[in-house]
Parts: sequence; C-alpha cells; structure tokens
Amino acid sequence: MAENSGNGGTPVLAFIVGGLLVVVAVIGFMMYSGGGFGQSKSVDINIKAPDISAPAAPGG
Repeated sequence: MAENSGNGGTPVLAFIVGGLLVVVAVIGFMMYSGGGFGQSKSVDINIKAPDISAPAAPGG
C-alpha cells in the first residue's frame, strides 16, 4: 500500500482547480447577463414591403 505522509500536492491542486472554476463561473455569468463588458447593443429593424396589386383580369 502507498504511504500517505500528508505532504502531497493534492490540497494545492484542489485550490487551483477551485479558483479556476470560480473564475469561469464569474466570466460566464457576466457574458450571459450582458453586463460587465461595456457593450450596449440596440437593434432597430424596419421592414416595409411595397404595395403589390393583382394584375388586371383578361377580357375585362
């Protein structure tokens, strides 16, 4: 069996992984909530179709 002397790097690795997880969560929240990056987008779409009339009936 392996001996566990308590001097392993597991707590340090867990701290680094936890920190990275928090950073990714904060960046994801800021991107999906639309805040924090100073980008304000406004979209205004106007669609105007031309008036189309039916052609005259033949013979008439």
